[in-house]
Amino acid sequence: MTRPPALFVSHGAPTMIIERTPAREFLAGFGAAVGRPDAVLAVSAHWDTSAPAVSLAERPETIHDFFGFPQELYRLRYAAPGAPGLAQRVAELLQDSGFAVERDAARGLDHGAWVPLMLMYPQADIPVTQLSIQPHLGPAHHHRLGQALVALRDENVLILASGSATHNLSHVRRHALNDAAPDWVNDFREWVAAAVAEGRDGDLLEYRRLAPHAADNHPTDEHFLPLFVALGARTPGARGRRAHVSDTYGVLAMDAYRFD
Repeated sequence: MTRPPALFVSHGAPTMIIERTPAREFLAGFGAAVGRPDAVLAVSAHWDTSAPAVSLAERPETIHDFFGFPQELYRLRYAAPGAPGLAQRVAELLQDSGFAVERDAARGLDHGAWVPLMLMYPQADIPVTQLSIQPHLGPAHHHRLGQALVALRDENVLILASGSATHNLSHVRRHALNDAAPDWVNDFREWVAAAVAEGRDGDLLEYRRLAPHAADNHPTDEHFLPLFVALGARTPGARGRRAHVSDTYGVLAMDAYRFD
C-alpha cells in the first residue's frame, strides 16, 4: 500500500466546479495522480469552531454555504458516504496529543470540501469526514493538529486540507477570471513555495511577520490555516513540494502542495 500524501489545495470560488480554469483541470486529474485512499479527512477553511470538531455524519449533506451564485451550483450534490469511524479515530489521536475535541453528529460537507472532492473523486464513493479549524488559535496550533494526525496516512487516509494560497476578496471584482497575478501576489506565493521546499517550517509559522505582503494576501488567517495542518502531517524529515500554480481573478493564487 502506498502511503497517501497530505495535501493542501486552493478551492477557489464555488464556481470553479463549472468554470474552465487551469486549477479546475488540475484538480480533475489530481485524484488519479494521488491514488485512491480508503477514506478522506477534509480540513476546510469553511468550518470553524472554538475547539477542534469532527463530523460523525453517516451521510453528510452537501452544504451550499454561499449566496448569489448560478442556480446550477445549488443543484449539485456530492453524495459520498460519511466516515464516523474515521472521525472517532481522529478524535482519539487529537485527544492523545492533548487537544479537547468536539463531535458533531450531523455536520455535512461545505464547499471547501466538496468542490475539490467532486473534481478529484467524482464517483463520490470514498468515505469522507471533516475536521474544523480554529482561526483564533493561529498557524502553530494547526501545525500541531497535523502532527497529531500523521498516523492516519499509514492507515490509507488522505488528509485533504482545503483553503486558498491567497485570499483577499476585496480585489477580486477588479479582475477578470483568467487575469495574471500582480507582483504582490507572486512575491508572497513564491516566498511560501521556497519555504515549503526548503523545510523552513519556523518561517512559515511566522508568515505574517516574515512573508512579503502577507496581510495584503491574507487579511485574515482562516484560508491559509489548512496549509499548516497538511504541513504538520507530512512524514518527519520530508519536505513538501508545490504541485500546481495558477491564478483566478488575478489575486486568488490557486497553488496546491503535497507533503509525502
